Amino acid sequence: MTKNKPEKHNLSVIENKVAKNEQNLFEELSELISKSRERAFVYANSEMNLVFWKIGKRINDFILDNKRAAYGKQIVVTLSRQLVERHGKNFEERNLRRIIQFSEIFGDYEIVATLSPQLTWSHFITLFTIKNKEALMFYTQKAATEIWSVRDLRIQISKKAYERTMIAGSQPVVRSVYQSGEFKDPYFLDFLKVKPDYLEKDLEDAILTELENFIMELGKGFAFIERQKRIIIDGEDYYIDLLFYNRNLKRLVAIELKIGKFQAKYKGQMELYLKWLNKYERKENEESPVGLILCTETSREQIELLEMHKDGILVAEYWTELPPKKVLEEKIKTAVEEAKERIERSKLLK
Repeated sequence: MTKNKPEKHNLSVIENKVAKNEQNLFEELSELISKSRERAFVYANSEMNLVFWKIGKRINDFILDNKRAAYGKQIVVTLSRQLVERHGKNFEERNLRRIIQFSEIFGDYEIVATLSPQLTWSHFITLFTIKNKEALMFYTQKAATEIWSVRDLRIQISKKAYERTMIAGSQPVVRSVYQSGEFKDPYFLDFLKVKPDYLEKDLEDAILTELENFIMELGKGFAFIERQKRIIIDGEDYYIDLLFYNRNLKRLVAIELKIGKFQAKYKGQMELYLKWLNKYERKENEESPVGLILCTETSREQIELLEMHKDGILVAEYWTELPPKKVLEEKIKTAVEEAKERIERSKLLK
């Protein structure tokens, strides 16, 4: 019996030491929160995000030091109860686990410090749902640079903006002054809810009904000017489907809506519209107008051969329905393969 006494004593010492360490951890985190509350921007977006990151990092480090997964689950429950009692509901168990996840996903403090002025905690919680690392970085950077609201971020994720950009990024793009990230390919117009047998006028009507969503899909800086802009050339009437102005590019943007595959004749039509706008509508401090032709299907080789970018004309697809995930992935794969083939061909021609 006497031989077991030292073992019990040692166990008691270890338990006391662990309990003391837990208490010290709680006091340390509590002090960190208290000090942050004393600052001028207490619980403002940036300060709160940074404090959450530090808390998550410290808890993670503490759990790793003890090298016991089961212990990690237990300490989160204990810390949550203590932190809620002293500092409020922000530290309930569910959110505390998010805070720990936050420090794991965004492991670099400097990155968090850079993003925090633009992104709220709700932004970060929304971003946690994205498993693909490249997609996560894409949405994080876009939300910060384009100042997306949480609602905007959720919409862009649901519309698969990352996958769409992957497809667009694999296409041959000739850079010019007006191609500074303001235009996309394809455009997702599923929110228009048009019928399968829609006409161009039906599409135009739907766009005007959902103008706010359409402008959001176009991107930053677009302002609507006119529908069916009437122009007269040689006594004949012509009509531009939609006319916008882009504040970032300081240009008028003429948009033509087409059903079906791109045809070479569309280029001449848009050139005529742009020359008229340049002559009669362009203001003194503006750049030359540009055109965007939206088709249900583009013709990559025709567009390359016509060198439409030199005339300030872009062609992009629009999708009135979101394709299934497998179809979207196949489109990305095909687009990437086509891009590689074009690159190899261009190398041989040099």
